[in-house]
Amino acid sequence: MSTPAFRRLLVVIKQTAYEEYSQLRARGQAPKALRWKRLESRFHTHQQCVNDLVDILKRNNLQFSCVNRVELDRQHLADVDLVIAVGGDGTCLSAAHFLDHGTIPLLGINSDPMSEENRIVKKKKTDERTSHGALCACTAANMKGKLPRILHGGGILSTRTRIQCIVKSTFSETRLVPALNDLLIANPSPAAVSRFRMGWLKQVKEPTPSLGSMTDPTYLPKSQYGTVTRFGGNLYDVDNSLNIWSSGLWVSTGTGSSAAMAAAGGMLMDATSDNLQYLIREHMIENAVNKDEMKDQDNALFKPGEKMHLRWNSQKGRIFIDGSHLYHNLELGDEILIDANAPPLALFTRDD
Repeated sequence: MSTPAFRRLLVVIKQTAYEEYSQLRARGQAPKALRWKRLESRFHTHQQCVNDLVDILKRNNLQFSCVNRVELDRQHLADVDLVIAVGGDGTCLSAAHFLDHGTIPLLGINSDPMSEENRIVKKKKTDERTSHGALCACTAANMKGKLPRILHGGGILSTRTRIQCIVKSTFSETRLVPALNDLLIANPSPAAVSRFRMGWLKQVKEPTPSLGSMTDPTYLPKSQYGTVTRFGGNLYDVDNSLNIWSSGLWVSTGTGSSAAMAAAGGMLMDATSDNLQYLIREHMIENAVNKDEMKDQDNALFKPGEKMHLRWNSQKGRIFIDGSHLYHNLELGDEILIDANAPPLALFTRDD
């Protein structure tokens, strides 16, 4: 057999619902309605996949270490040249957040895939919460044939665009981890209105201050909405701003366009597209004078180089990154820059 293409691997392992609820049960806090036999069955299916993977890696003489998804830290990535995520799409997304430089490829293995029989059955008799595995290159059922080929230089390595998001508060500027699927920007309460102003940033030339004006902010150029803004030390004007009352804003990549964005009514994109897509949720435009014009701006693509700008106008807000587990809190007046300038992710994909 040929020499392995990777020197050292990190295996990120999903913590199953059975393990999480077992910890709660030990403290007397587990919900009463849990179906323990179903959870235990899925746990054993997942564990068998992990055991099979470890056996494959040993038989191919590969150096590797294992870490639970909830314990993953940047220190685990030292000297690693491939990350394998065992679980489902959620595990892949969690692992991808630590690969923010885009230099280490990611390989996902769906440890508990939905069977073809379950996909076509109309009356759901089995657990419907198995992972779709859209981000996974192989499954527990086929990895024995596919994984060795990938480990020795085969497989399809795809480059996936990710979302860069920078939040500017009163005294700080925070760059969030790159999002592989999507961002949801909304009020923490789903029943509350999300108020924000959306526009597009256009970089402007830095003005030359006159003597004595360095301490006078009035020397800065003005826009329709007041003093222009800065991100990363660069000066921007805000074009085509629109004040929005809604249930929030989705922003997705091509990879994530088939997930929550599609369910919300967005457009399906090619998974390898360089574009991003946004969709305003439940836009309140009934009494607007320019109702048709505003409706046309509810859902659209924006290209590489284009920078979306939000000014958060609600008392509270939250940016959810690739799901509900990872988020960043917003306050009134925070500004947000969104574009496709995050380092892309190298992701092994299915070859079928």
